[in-house]
Amino acid sequence: MPYTAEGPQRRESNEELRARIPGWGADLDPKDRPAVPRERFDPGATGAHWDFPERQQEKYPRERSVEHKFLPPVFGTTAPLKGLSGVMRRYAYKKYSEAQAAHWLILLASDRVDAVESHLRSFATLRPDNPITQSGVHSELTRHGFSSRVGKNRADLKHQWIDPILVGGPWIVAGALGFAVLRGLFRRR
Repeated sequence: MPYTAEGPQRRESNEELRARIPGWGADLDPKDRPAVPRERFDPGATGAHWDFPERQQEKYPRERSVEHKFLPPVFGTTAPLKGLSGVMRRYAYKKYSEAQAAHWLILLASDRVDAVESHLRSFATLRPDNPITQSGVHSELTRHGFSSRVGKNRADLKHQWIDPILVGGPWIVAGALGFAVLRGLFRRR
């Protein structure tokens, strides 16, 4: 049957289909819908005793979109804003709408800044980040990393050449800068 502007002609009526197929057209008549009791607005049946839930207290200013008047009644507090990345996130929420690309680009950049801040903060602890084991370089050398790529139709092969630069590059640059600073300090003495 070809597709036409009028659409296909139904061979059977609703009543014939309902008689032949159990449950056919259950959503046509609201009385036949299985979920109709749930669709009725009856606050007394649910046990809800409030119009608007009690609001969670805001212990420190939270980021909120310019489109929204206030925060939802309950919100997450697992990752409080901190450092330069927190300043960037606050700026993105304060200045730009969620419909603007600048809002999301600033949030993406703040994630990268947060990663750098976390790496730098790890150097102040007793267990700093280990770029060899935590970036996957060790696994590439010991867990068949090369053989899993050769002859396979993997999507990540196109950017495989740049991965060592992106993963190891910042560590090499940071090491070279640290070495240059230390060398400069020892030369002054």
